[in-house]
Amino acid sequence: MSLVPDFELGLWNAWIFTFYLLLHSLLMRIIDKDVWKKMQYRPNILLSRTPKKNLHFSRAIRLFLLIYSIFLPLKLGSTWFYLGLPICLLGSIMWTIAWLKFATTPLDEPVTQGLYRYSRHPMFLSAFLVAFGVSIASASWLYFLLSILGAILRFFLYVIPEERFCLEKYGNAYRKYMNRTPRWIGIPKSEKKD
Repeated sequence: MSLVPDFELGLWNAWIFTFYLLLHSLLMRIIDKDVWKKMQYRPNILLSRTPKKNLHFSRAIRLFLLIYSIFLPLKLGSTWFYLGLPICLLGSIMWTIAWLKFATTPLDEPVTQGLYRYSRHPMFLSAFLVAFGVSIASASWLYFLLSILGAILRFFLYVIPEERFCLEKYGNAYRKYMNRTPRWIGIPKSEKKD
């Protein structure tokens, strides 16, 4: 792995994986207006509870990774590529499944089925898997380190405020969900019977 690999603009660069997440999100917002409405609460939470400079820093990292991926060649035919490709594909599939479950859950209910049964934040987890896979498939330490930094920032800037919001909005139903479902990934705890 190199810290900063050669930059080259090409068809077989890391953008293939990173743009899928961006394109998919945009298409879901265009196709299904209710999904867009569900997502509207997030900016309001973040702007009211998070310092703007932290949000701007987080967005700058994501934008840099997106632009960097355009010029970051995949190491086609190498061991790095064959190790990173399945991780990218797994993350992309998980992202799509999580989005579909999010889109089909009524607004007045927390999303608790599908991948949300095994992780309270499968979209964040799947986006990280894509970024992790890209860093391996392209053999880029810089991409890897910035992906880790971005994931840490997302945890504090998005995950914690989102969970607080869901507790306020859904109350005890979300608290029970939090008690039985791991934050990132794992086997859900069985519900205790009184």
